[in-house]
Amino acid sequence: MRSGGPYYSGCEYDKQQPHFLDSCFLCRKPLGKNSDIYMYRGDTPFCSQECRQEQIEMDEASEKRLKLSSSSSSSKRSSAVRQNKDSTKEYDTKKAVRTGTVAVA
Repeated sequence: MRSGGPYYSGCEYDKQQPHFLDSCFLCRKPLGKNSDIYMYRGDTPFCSQECRQEQIEMDEASEKRLKLSSSSSSSKRSSAVRQNKDSTKEYDTKKAVRTGTVAVA
C-alpha cells in the first residue's frame, strides 16, 4: 500500500449530498435546526407559511392553465367529430343498416 498519495475509493458518494430539508424549496433560505418546517405535497419543505402558500398558488395556476389548454383542444376535436358525423349522415341515408347484437371472441 502506498502512503502519502491521494486515495480513490471508487465511490461517488464521498461528497456529502445536501439533504432535502436543508433549505426552503422556494426562496432557498436555509432551514434552521430548531425552526418550523412547512411541508407541501409530501416532501417539499418551506421556511414559512407564506412561501408554502405561494408555491401552492403557482401550482394551482399551472394546473388550471393545463386543464384549460387540454379542454380547448378536446372541444375542438369534438366539434370536428360532430361536423364529420353530420356530413356522413347525408351520404348514409341511402344505405341499409342492420341492427343487432355483435359478439366478438
